Amino acid sequence: MSYSSLSEAMAKTLARARAVLPEGPDLILDARMLLAHAAGLTRDKLHRLELADFTPEFEARYDALIARRARGEPVSKILGYRDFWSYRFHVTPDVLDPRPETECLIALALKAPFSQVLDLGTGSGAILLTLLAERPGAKGTGADLSPAALQVAAKNAEALGVAERADLIVSDWFSQVEGQFDLIVSNPPYIAIEEMSGLSRDVLGFDPRMALTDEGDGLSVYRLLAVQSGAWLRPGGRIIVEIGPSQGAAVREFFEAAGFAQVQVHPDLDGRDRNVSAIKG
Repeated sequence: MSYSSLSEAMAKTLARARAVLPEGPDLILDARMLLAHAAGLTRDKLHRLELADFTPEFEARYDALIARRARGEPVSKILGYRDFWSYRFHVTPDVLDPRPETECLIALALKAPFSQVLDLGTGSGAILLTLLAERPGAKGTGADLSPAALQVAAKNAEALGVAERADLIVSDWFSQVEGQFDLIVSNPPYIAIEEMSGLSRDVLGFDPRMALTDEGDGLSVYRLLAVQSGAWLRPGGRIIVEIGPSQGAAVREFFEAAGFAQVQVHPDLDGRDRNVSAIKG
């Protein structure tokens, strides 16, 4: 395919993406990010493209990328990374794609000092490693049942320069955890089994199932955390968990029944319940 100008080449190439990608507010953003990726650029460097770059090979690469997106694969999994907080995280099908709403947990955690943090179900390490990067004096442990996920977390720890302060372990929740912590964080699988079919195609098939659902009512891990986390928390230590928007009251009751103090439900930027925090008395 030949073009008479760079603007024509860009317009017609993006039009091919619009023809196959699902309608939505992110369509053009997705198309431009994939165009940049095909060119080996970041999206903010698209202005560096020249007419000579629109070769048949380049067009074929782009068409392959937009075909993957059209099948529902998230852009982050196609690119191999997700920007979260102030950092870039490597992501694969072995880890949950870090979501913007999880940044609310980071903001809560950073409101008070901590020196030892435990992240249960660490996945890509987005929560643990962000906290360590933001608090250079802190050390942490990231626990996950998936060795493949921990390999992704290890790569991210190296990239962020916090590997020496992050201990990544295979553990079924607390089973292999040692030590005491002044902060425990977790974004556990909270999707109820009957809700799984309603998830978007960007999630189903592209995020690991074990990171999405407990195969039950979506609350089983919170029951476990409420009962067991006190044994790993120092007096006055905090626990902060991410929740689904309808789970605030139930999760608050679990921690209150377990004897935690100052149990609070926190909304996200859209006003939906997103986190529960509690303090060991």
